[in-house]
Amino acid sequence: MADASSKSRVYAAADKISAERSPTISTVRELAGVSNADATRYLKEWRDDRLAAAGKIAAAPPSVTELAARMAGTVWAEAAAAADARHAEVEKAWSGERDNKDREIQELARELDRLTAELKSEKESALRRLDECAATAEGRAREITALAAELAAATAAANSLTTDLATARATVDTLRATQDALIARISPESPATPEEAVTDS
Repeated sequence: MADASSKSRVYAAADKISAERSPTISTVRELAGVSNADATRYLKEWRDDRLAAAGKIAAAPPSVTELAARMAGTVWAEAAAAADARHAEVEKAWSGERDNKDREIQELARELDRLTAELKSEKESALRRLDECAATAEGRAREITALAAELAAATAAANSLTTDLATARATVDTLRATQDALIARISPESPATPEEAVTDS
C-alpha cells in the first residue's frame, strides 16, 4: 500500500513539475516526500509510461486520412511553389549580384592593366633618362679630364716660359755688363788740361 502511495505521489509530483520544467529525482523526491530510491524507481516508470503513451496513435478514419492527405498535398504544393518562387528570387538576385561583381572585376582588371602599362612606360622612360644622364656624365667627365690635361700642359708651358724669360733676362743683363766693360776699355782717355800739366811738372 505504501508503494502504491509512493508511486502515486511521485507520478503526481512529476506531472506537476513537468508543466514547468523537466522533473528530476531531487525535485520529485522533495515534492512527493518519498525516499531517494522510490523517487528514482517511480520517476523512471513515469517516464517510460509517458513514452509508451506517446507511441500509441489511434488509427484515423479513412475520411480523416484522405482529408489529411489532401491538406498535406495542398500545403506541400504551396510550400513547393513558395520555395520555387523564393529560389527564383534568390537566383535572380544572385545572378544580378554576380553580374555586378563580374563587371567590377573586369573594371579592376582593366585598371590594373592600365596602371601596369603606365608603370612599365614610366620605368622605361626613367631607365632611358638614367642612361642619358650616365652618358652625359661620362662625356662631361671626359671633357673635364681633357681640360685638366690641357690646363696642366698650359701650366707647365707657362712655368717653362717663366724660366726661359728669367734666363733671358739674366743673359741680357750679363751681355749689357760685358758690353759696358768693353766700351769702357776701348774708349780713348781724355787730354790733360793746362792746370793738370803744370801740376804734373
